[in-house]
Amino acid sequence: MALRLGPFKIPWPRKDSHRNDPYWDFFINTPPADLANTVTELIRNAPEGNVFPTKAELHTPEITSSHVKGMAEYFGAALVGIVKLSSIDAPSSLPSPPLRGRGEGEGEEAYPFAVICVVRADYDPREAPGIGGQVPVQNGLFISFVLSAWIRELGFRATAAPDPNAEKLAAAAGLGTLNTEGRLVTEKFGANVHVANVIRTDLPLAPDG
Repeated sequence: MALRLGPFKIPWPRKDSHRNDPYWDFFINTPPADLANTVTELIRNAPEGNVFPTKAELHTPEITSSHVKGMAEYFGAALVGIVKLSSIDAPSSLPSPPLRGRGEGEGEEAYPFAVICVVRADYDPREAPGIGGQVPVQNGLFISFVLSAWIRELGFRATAAPDPNAEKLAAAAGLGTLNTEGRLVTEKFGANVHVANVIRTDLPLAPDG
């Protein structure tokens, strides 16, 4: 029986306290039988909105970048970085997203910047397919969806999509380093992180890294 002393509980809860709990194991490691039971599918299938026709008046790219990072942290991001795609080798293996709203252009010219959001992940979503194991993915999808929507409301293009080079982009943004497996390792959380969908945008920003 645990003893509670004010806000403290003895014995101290441990990370492996759920190790022998079959319900917890099911929650973390068993894929859902019906994807409709997951929030991730709802967010993934939600269409992007249009770009507001009038651009907002902005501060300098440095101040705008600080606002973008502050918004991402407000939505739940643990780490946020910005990269200029043209300055990185093989910035993305994905085709350029469809343009929405005004103007023309392709690839890096239309979307010169990428916003990278990282959330903490106690369990690696790539190894934990259960509803609980996918919570970092859910959190990342929410952040990237709302943040890109906010940018579009400012009158600039922004689209969020999964990117196989997301961890490389996160390292280029100074959020951590890549280990021998190509995994992002951060100073604060180690490898216990998940890189959310990459937001590519034409919002004038100041890159990190």
